[in-house]
Amino acid sequence: MRPIDLAREHGLSAQAIRNYDDAGILPPTERSETGYRRYTPLHAQALRAFLALRGGHGHQQAMEIMRATNQGDTESAYRLIDAAHVALLAERDTRTEVATALGSLSVTTPPPVHGRPLTVGELARRLGVHPATLRTWEAEGILRPERDRATGYREYGPDCVRDAEIARQLRRGGYLLHQVAQFIESLREAGGADALSAFLGSWQDRLTTRSRNLLTGAAQLDTYLTMLGRTQGCPAT
Repeated sequence: MRPIDLAREHGLSAQAIRNYDDAGILPPTERSETGYRRYTPLHAQALRAFLALRGGHGHQQAMEIMRATNQGDTESAYRLIDAAHVALLAERDTRTEVATALGSLSVTTPPPVHGRPLTVGELARRLGVHPATLRTWEAEGILRPERDRATGYREYGPDCVRDAEIARQLRRGGYLLHQVAQFIESLREAGGADALSAFLGSWQDRLTTRSRNLLTGAAQLDTYLTMLGRTQGCPAT
C-alpha cells in the first residue's frame, strides 16, 4: 500500500502519513528496492487507532500512546489512557458540583448595592458574618474586592457583594471553601446564573462527546493491539 492510498482512505495528505510514520505513530515500515515506503493493513489500523484516540485524548497524548504501543511499552500506553479517564471523571464531578450549587441557590435576589462600595465592616454586617470571614473568602479567591487608592482599604462593589451573598448561601448549605470558589469562578466566566445554566448544558454535552470518543479510541486501539500481536506471534497484552 502506497502512502497516497493510505492517505486517501482517511482524507489526509501523503506527507501527513509520512510525518506520522516518522513520529512513531505507525509501526516500523519496510522499504521497496527503490526506497518507497510500504504500508500494510497493520499500518492502516494504526492510523485508524491514532485518529480515533486523538478525538478523546488530543493530538499529543494520542501520539504518545501510539509511540509507547509501537515500542512494546503497553504499560505506559495504558497509564496514559487511565489518566485521561481519571481526568474526565474529575471534570464530570466538578460539573456536577457546580450544577448542584447552582440549584441550591435561593431564588430571592438580594437587594442591590447603590451608591458607594461597601467597606469590609458594612458587608460583614449585611451578611451577618465576621470581617475575618470575608478576608478568608478573599484568600480563597471567592471575593475580589477593590482597594481605595488613598487608604488601601478594601471596597466591595455590586459584583463583589453578589459573590459574597452567594458564598454565604453555599457555606450555609455545607459547601467547602474550594467548592464555593470553584462555583463563583464558573459563575464569573459564564457571565451570570442564567448564562451558567446554559453553560452547564453545553459542558455536559462536551463530557458526553469526550466519553464516546475515548470509547471509540479504545476500541480501535484494541483492534490494533490484536493485529500487532498476531504479526509478532504473541497475544496482545
